[in-house]
Amino acid sequence: MQSFRTEIENPVVEKDIIDLERKIRLFQDGKIDEDGFRSLRLARGIYGQRQPGVQMIRIKLPFGKVTSEQLHRIADVSDEYSRGRLHITTRQDIQIHYVSIDRTPELWSELEKDDITIREACGNTVRNVTASETAGIDINEPFDVSPYAHATFQYFLRNPISQEMGRKFKISFSNTDEDLAISYIHDIGVIAKVKEINGKQVRGFKVLVGGGLGSQPKEAEVAFEFLETDKLLPFINSIVRVFDRHGERNKRAKARMKFLLKEFGIQGLLDLAKQEEIAVPEKSVPIDTTAFDQPIVLPEVEIPEVVITDQARFADWKKLNVIQQKQEGLYAVGIKVPLGDFYTKEARLLADLIRDYAGNELRFTLRQDILVRHVREELLPFFYAELKKLGFAELGYASTQDITACPGTDTCNLGIASSTGIADRLEKVLKEEYPHYIHNKEIAIKISGCMNACGQHNMAHIGFQGMSIKSGKFTAPALQILLGGGILGNGEGRFADKVIKIPSKRGDQALRFLLNDYDQNKEGYESFLHYYDAQGEKYFYNLLKPLADTTNLTQSDFVDWGHKEAYIKAIGVGECAGVVIDLVSTLLFESEEKIENAKNALSQNKYADSIYHAYTSMINTAKAVLIDSEIKTNTQKGIISDFDKTFVESGIIELNTSFSDLVYQLNKNEPTKLFAQNYLEDAKQFYHIIDALRAKALENEK
Repeated sequence: MQSFRTEIENPVVEKDIIDLERKIRLFQDGKIDEDGFRSLRLARGIYGQRQPGVQMIRIKLPFGKVTSEQLHRIADVSDEYSRGRLHITTRQDIQIHYVSIDRTPELWSELEKDDITIREACGNTVRNVTASETAGIDINEPFDVSPYAHATFQYFLRNPISQEMGRKFKISFSNTDEDLAISYIHDIGVIAKVKEINGKQVRGFKVLVGGGLGSQPKEAEVAFEFLETDKLLPFINSIVRVFDRHGERNKRAKARMKFLLKEFGIQGLLDLAKQEEIAVPEKSVPIDTTAFDQPIVLPEVEIPEVVITDQARFADWKKLNVIQQKQEGLYAVGIKVPLGDFYTKEARLLADLIRDYAGNELRFTLRQDILVRHVREELLPFFYAELKKLGFAELGYASTQDITACPGTDTCNLGIASSTGIADRLEKVLKEEYPHYIHNKEIAIKISGCMNACGQHNMAHIGFQGMSIKSGKFTAPALQILLGGGILGNGEGRFADKVIKIPSKRGDQALRFLLNDYDQNKEGYESFLHYYDAQGEKYFYNLLKPLADTTNLTQSDFVDWGHKEAYIKAIGVGECAGVVIDLVSTLLFESEEKIENAKNALSQNKYADSIYHAYTSMINTAKAVLIDSEIKTNTQKGIISDFDKTFVESGIIELNTSFSDLVYQLNKNEPTKLFAQNYLEDAKQFYHIIDALRAKALENEK
């Protein structure tokens, strides 16, 4: 087995990578089943592609922050292990594609040299923590949320309470009431607030819980109008525990936080979180902001002489792509990245530019763009000239012409129709026929290749969702058109209405219909949303109805945007939210691993971690025998209850107490050393009882 010990100084990371390599070999040798291996690799940022035999690697970049050194490292990894293309996601990650599974441990090792991880970038985990890209530089922000987002990322990375949940869990930090991080669509979204308490200005957050997109979007509800910053991580810990315990695990479509909110209501969730408080190891977690409070260090350089030949375009660039920072004399430069795709050659040159002439920091944005920070005003002409050479000075950063789109059928298993193809077409239409929309910062156009909404189409002013449509015996690519979504601010938002479905090749015509109608009739309305509400959904249905006729399709309608071959509807097995492990042998194997993890955590005085590993071991063990008895296991709470009914109350298995009382010691005791030791012994004893029972059953079957 290859060792990365000489390359990585952090023993925890080293163990992770070696463990991944070991599990890959066990899987290839047939000693781990496919579902179990899938769950493991997803939690390590390794996602199956639409193309067989290769993987997409998601690189987890908390709140999108990247230094020059890190960008160089990512570019090096992409060139070595992939094809030199980098894709910015709507969660401020970077994805690279076409990676061999055998090389993923080595790839991960290379990234970690510059403190970059792929751990928990996919799977049923706490995903990348996102934040407003202007955090720390926004003139209107009460305070910089970056250190709080970073602390949240660190707190949940490898945290045992969030490794094997029913589905993914997303957290966002907005720095102002403008809510650029879109708090209302997150499992937990927070917005920076300052409140006067006893004559002092105290930092805190408005906290929202239970939002989400997908096929059934739901707006998050307010848990706290103001929660002091040191109380945030303990609260999120409690909520994640509730989600882990009560969240659906069998019906994937119902396994998100928003469904728990619907089931229990916001007060019910808060009551459940209250029950978990005793088990949370910290009651207060003050966040050290020192690293983010330091003065911005800028390189001392001579101002290069630059001749700007097109002063009018340069003026437009400054107006449309440049943001004045709260730090005097400094500016942020927005780079529009079409479809979120750029290449390693440009990435390296950009990395050198921010290192040598700015504050050595950029942030990937939620709209799949790049925001370079800390540029001196006198260097703006030089930056414009240099970015123009790289193709990074295109006008319209964060404008209507800046369309958001997921990869769709290019690489994703779940893609139904091409999102990148139609996005490319719509951007061309906007540039050539509607140049004035480069100045529009209100109307957002977003596209997803399927209902899962990675492109956030159902919260857009104008959204497109990839679908298919029948015409006689044939199937054509189609687009569901959604209208009327958007961010309202301060944690409020709205979801778009599903207006009509049309063949994909008429998507550009649909955009023309909509913008022509709006341009002709918008007088007297404050915004697109006001106009949409005044006219109503039926008005827009009738406007677009002529495009929905499938009786007159031509041959080209059966070829999707960006493709040359006839459309074939082909949907693979989705992986982004993980797959439930339901094979008995795998569960028992993992139960043993959890006991070992509990022992290791105990030896390191991580008592809360040890307790949760032991808890998970008992849950997995109970789940294994329930599945072996063909009993459904939808939630952890249900597993506990059903195990008691099936095995304990019937006398099949003898415990000194009920399984419920045994397991729920977890949230009735402080996480002390003594309790962690006793709870671990309980988990070991329970495993031995079940292991012996199963061994006897297997012997009887022979």
